[in-house]
Amino acid sequence: MADAVVFDMDGVLVESEHLWEELWAAYAAARGRAWGPDQTRDVQGMSAPEWAAYLTRFCGAGDPAEDTERVVVDGMVQALADGRIGLLPGAREMITAAAELAPVALASSAPRRVIDAVLVHHGVDHHFKATVSSAEVERGKPSPDVYLAAARALGVAPERCLAVEDSSNGLRAAAAAGMTVVAIPNPQYPPAEDALAAASFRSPDHHAVRDFLLSRLQTRGE
Repeated sequence: MADAVVFDMDGVLVESEHLWEELWAAYAAARGRAWGPDQTRDVQGMSAPEWAAYLTRFCGAGDPAEDTERVVVDGMVQALADGRIGLLPGAREMITAAAELAPVALASSAPRRVIDAVLVHHGVDHHFKATVSSAEVERGKPSPDVYLAAARALGVAPERCLAVEDSSNGLRAAAAAGMTVVAIPNPQYPPAEDALAAASFRSPDHHAVRDFLLSRLQTRGE
């Protein structure tokens, strides 16, 4: 039983995780460093200031972390403009159906500029009662801060929220917030089994996830 839904964005609503990795790797390569899967795994779920600081240290180039963040975020905004960040199949229907029954929020590790641009570009921004970037809270995922902030913005207790996530650290963050966790495992970046264990439901199919969300929200309505 639930009163609200909180979605992650990258890997849940849009296919974009590979673009973040591409941009981190390109930034590192331009400074003579080889970025690999281990580094991507380390930073997934981090807020923009956190991964920018990590990337800056990894490159050892002495660039301010703010400049590192700006370069990568500019690249994501350009990728969106170039049509490279598409909604995942079934994501629009999932968002729309959930929003018809309950308030919907976003709890994303993406910076505010990317969140707003993606939601407006795909015409789904009006469905969200609240959106929170982990750059706007104290700690990024796997800490629960961004999910707790989303619940507060909706005025709904965390334990009455369904949280939809795809990554290890995102699943851990939602579980730590006390929400009912729903997993859409990312096939390119499979979440760890210990993180998946926290999920009440898991499926790679957005339509199946939509049906699960609606069943929980409809139960509440009944």
